[in-house]
Amino acid sequence: MNTPAHLLIGAAAFARPAHGRILWAALLGSLLPDLSLYVMAGTSLFVLGIPERVVFNQLYFSQGWQTVFAIDNSFVLWGVALCVGIWRGWTVLTVGASAGFLHLSMDFLLHAGDGRPQFWPLIDWVFHSPVSYWDSSHHALWVAPLSMAVCVACYVVLWRRGMSVSAKMSFAALLAAEFWVARQWLLFF
Repeated sequence: MNTPAHLLIGAAAFARPAHGRILWAALLGSLLPDLSLYVMAGTSLFVLGIPERVVFNQLYFSQGWQTVFAIDNSFVLWGVALCVGIWRGWTVLTVGASAGFLHLSMDFLLHAGDGRPQFWPLIDWVFHSPVSYWDSSHHALWVAPLSMAVCVACYVVLWRRGMSVSAKMSFAALLAAEFWVARQWLLFF
Protein backbone atom coordinates (compact mmCIF):
# COMPACT_ATOMS: atom_id res chain seq x y z
CA MET A 1 0.00 0.00 0.00
CA ASN A 2 1.22 3.50 -0.75
CA THR A 3 2.51 5.58 2.15
CA PRO A 4 -0.14 8.34 1.79
CA ALA A 5 -2.81 5.64 2.16
CA HIS A 6 -1.11 4.32 5.29
CA LEU A 7 -1.06 7.83 6.76
CA LEU A 8 -4.74 8.48 6.03
CA ILE A 9 -5.89 5.08 7.28
CA GLY A 10 -3.68 5.14 10.38
CA ALA A 11 -4.83 8.63 11.35
CA ALA A 12 -8.51 7.79 10.79
CA ALA A 13 -8.20 4.56 12.77
CA PHE A 14 -6.23 5.84 15.76
CA ALA A 15 -6.11 9.66 15.95
CA ARG A 16 -8.82 10.37 18.46
CA PRO A 17 -8.64 13.31 18.91
CA ALA A 18 -7.32 14.23 15.48
CA HIS A 19 -4.81 16.78 16.76
CA GLY A 20 -1.79 17.12 18.99
CA ARG A 21 0.37 14.26 20.18
CA ILE A 22 -2.19 11.56 19.39
CA LEU A 23 -2.43 12.61 15.74
CA TRP A 24 1.36 12.82 15.46
CA ALA A 25 1.75 9.39 17.05
CA ALA A 26 -0.70 7.87 14.56
CA LEU A 27 1.10 9.53 11.65
CA LEU A 28 4.56 8.50 12.88
CA GLY A 29 3.49 4.90 13.44
CA SER A 30 1.94 4.84 9.97
CA LEU A 31 5.12 6.22 8.39
CA LEU A 32 7.95 4.40 10.18
CA PRO A 33 7.69 1.04 8.38
CA ASP A 34 8.29 2.86 5.04
CA LEU A 35 10.74 5.51 6.21
CA SER A 36 13.91 3.45 5.70
CA LEU A 37 12.97 2.85 2.07
CA TYR A 38 12.62 6.59 1.47
CA VAL A 39 15.92 7.34 3.19
CA MET A 40 17.90 4.58 1.47
CA ALA A 41 16.36 5.02 -1.98
CA GLY A 42 16.52 8.82 -1.78
CA THR A 43 20.17 8.78 -0.74
CA SER A 44 21.02 6.22 -3.43
CA LEU A 45 19.18 8.08 -6.20
CA PHE A 46 19.75 11.75 -5.38
CA VAL A 47 22.98 11.84 -3.36
CA LEU A 48 24.95 8.90 -4.73
CA GLY A 49 23.51 9.08 -8.27
CA ILE A 50 22.82 5.36 -8.53
CA PRO A 51 20.52 4.56 -11.47
CA GLU A 52 16.87 3.82 -10.63
CA ARG A 53 17.00 0.32 -12.13
CA VAL A 54 19.92 -0.59 -9.83
CA VAL A 55 18.20 0.85 -6.75
CA PHE A 56 14.87 -0.92 -7.28
CA ASN A 57 16.01 -4.11 -9.04
CA GLN A 58 19.20 -4.84 -7.10
CA LEU A 59 19.65 -2.79 -3.93
CA TYR A 60 16.02 -3.15 -2.85
CA PHE A 61 16.39 -6.94 -2.84
CA SER A 62 19.95 -6.98 -1.42
CA GLN A 63 20.66 -8.61 1.93
CA GLY A 64 21.57 -5.28 3.54
CA TRP A 65 18.38 -3.50 2.53
CA GLN A 66 16.21 -6.50 3.33
CA THR A 67 17.75 -6.64 6.81
CA VAL A 68 16.75 -3.01 7.45
CA PHE A 69 13.25 -3.72 6.10
CA ALA A 70 13.00 -6.81 8.32
CA ILE A 71 13.64 -4.68 11.41
CA ASP A 72 11.20 -1.86 10.66
CA ASN A 73 8.54 -4.23 9.31
CA SER A 74 8.67 -6.80 12.10
CA PHE A 75 5.32 -7.80 13.59
CA VAL A 76 7.37 -9.01 16.57
CA LEU A 77 8.97 -5.62 17.29
CA TRP A 78 5.80 -3.61 16.64
CA GLY A 79 3.87 -6.10 18.77
CA VAL A 80 6.33 -5.65 21.64
CA ALA A 81 5.98 -1.86 21.35
CA LEU A 82 2.19 -2.19 21.39
CA CYS A 83 2.22 -4.48 24.42
CA VAL A 84 4.56 -2.14 26.32
CA GLY A 85 2.33 0.83 25.47
CA ILE A 86 -0.78 -0.96 26.70
CA TRP A 87 0.94 -2.40 29.79
CA ARG A 88 2.43 0.95 30.86
CA GLY A 89 -0.66 2.94 29.89
CA TRP A 90 1.36 5.08 27.46
CA THR A 91 -1.31 6.29 25.06
CA VAL A 92 1.10 7.89 22.58
CA LEU A 93 3.14 4.68 22.26
CA THR A 94 -0.03 2.58 22.05
CA VAL A 95 -1.44 4.76 19.25
CA GLY A 96 1.86 4.85 17.34
CA ALA A 97 2.44 1.11 17.66
CA SER A 98 -1.18 0.38 16.69
CA ALA A 99 -0.80 2.47 13.55
CA GLY A 100 2.49 0.74 12.73
CA PHE A 101 0.93 -2.68 13.31
CA LEU A 102 -1.99 -1.75 11.03
CA HIS A 103 0.49 -0.63 8.36
CA LEU A 104 2.25 -4.00 8.54
CA SER A 105 -1.05 -5.88 8.39
CA MET A 106 -2.11 -4.08 5.21
CA ASP A 107 1.32 -4.62 3.63
CA PHE A 108 1.21 -8.30 4.59
CA LEU A 109 -1.92 -8.69 2.46
CA LEU A 110 -0.85 -6.47 -0.46
CA HIS A 111 2.78 -7.29 -1.29
CA ALA A 112 3.06 -9.89 -4.07
CA GLY A 113 6.72 -10.68 -4.73
CA ASP A 114 8.09 -7.66 -2.86
CA GLY A 115 7.14 -8.51 0.72
CA ARG A 116 9.48 -8.17 3.64
CA PRO A 117 10.48 -10.58 6.43
CA GLN A 118 7.53 -9.85 8.72
CA PHE A 119 8.53 -11.95 11.73
CA TRP A 120 12.14 -10.90 12.26
CA PRO A 121 14.07 -11.80 14.43
CA LEU A 122 12.25 -15.11 14.91
CA ILE A 123 12.27 -16.21 11.26
CA ASP A 124 13.24 -14.76 7.87
CA TRP A 125 10.16 -16.14 6.12
CA VAL A 126 8.33 -13.75 3.77
CA PHE A 127 4.67 -14.11 2.89
CA HIS A 128 4.12 -13.46 -0.82
CA SER A 129 0.52 -12.41 -1.14
CA PRO A 130 -1.41 -13.31 -4.29
CA VAL A 131 -2.66 -9.69 -4.25
CA SER A 132 -0.67 -6.52 -4.93
CA TYR A 133 -1.48 -2.85 -4.46
CA TRP A 134 0.65 -1.86 -7.49
CA ASP A 135 1.16 -4.85 -9.79
CA SER A 136 -1.73 -5.32 -12.22
CA SER A 137 -0.70 -8.95 -12.80
CA HIS A 138 -1.65 -9.48 -9.12
CA HIS A 139 -5.07 -7.79 -9.12
CA ALA A 140 -3.99 -4.16 -8.58
CA LEU A 141 -6.72 -3.06 -11.00
CA TRP A 142 -9.19 -4.19 -8.31
CA VAL A 143 -7.16 -3.19 -5.27
CA ALA A 144 -6.32 0.38 -6.32
CA PRO A 145 -9.92 1.63 -6.67
CA LEU A 146 -10.85 -0.05 -3.39
CA SER A 147 -7.83 1.51 -1.68
CA MET A 148 -8.73 4.94 -3.06
CA ALA A 149 -12.31 4.57 -1.81
CA VAL A 150 -11.03 3.63 1.66
CA CYS A 151 -8.74 6.68 1.62
CA VAL A 152 -11.65 8.98 0.70
CA ALA A 153 -13.70 7.49 3.54
CA CYS A 154 -10.79 8.01 5.95
CA TYR A 155 -10.48 11.63 4.83
CA VAL A 156 -14.19 12.17 5.52
CA VAL A 157 -13.78 10.60 8.98
CA LEU A 158 -10.83 12.87 9.74
CA TRP A 159 -12.66 15.95 8.40
CA ARG A 160 -15.61 15.25 10.72
CA ARG A 161 -13.33 15.07 13.76
CA GLY A 162 -12.99 18.85 13.73
CA MET A 163 -9.40 19.23 12.58
CA SER A 164 -7.89 22.63 11.90
CA VAL A 165 -8.03 24.03 8.38
CA SER A 166 -4.30 23.42 7.93
CA ALA A 167 -4.71 19.78 9.01
CA LYS A 168 -7.62 19.34 6.59
CA MET A 169 -5.48 20.79 3.80
CA SER A 170 -2.57 18.53 4.72
CA PHE A 171 -4.77 15.45 4.61
CA ALA A 172 -6.28 16.67 1.32
CA ALA A 173 -2.71 16.81 -0.05
CA LEU A 174 -2.13 13.23 1.17
CA LEU A 175 -5.35 12.14 -0.53
CA ALA A 176 -4.27 13.83 -3.78
CA ALA A 177 -0.85 12.17 -3.49
CA GLU A 178 -2.51 8.77 -3.01
CA PHE A 179 -4.61 9.27 -6.15
CA TRP A 180 -1.57 10.38 -8.16
CA VAL A 181 0.67 7.52 -6.97
CA ALA A 182 -2.04 4.89 -7.50
CA ARG A 183 -2.61 6.25 -11.00
CA GLN A 184 1.13 6.02 -11.75
CA TRP A 185 1.32 2.43 -10.53
CA LEU A 186 -1.63 1.43 -12.71
CA LEU A 187 -0.29 3.22 -15.78
CA PHE A 188 3.21 1.79 -15.58
CA PHE A 189 2.70 -1.63 -13.95
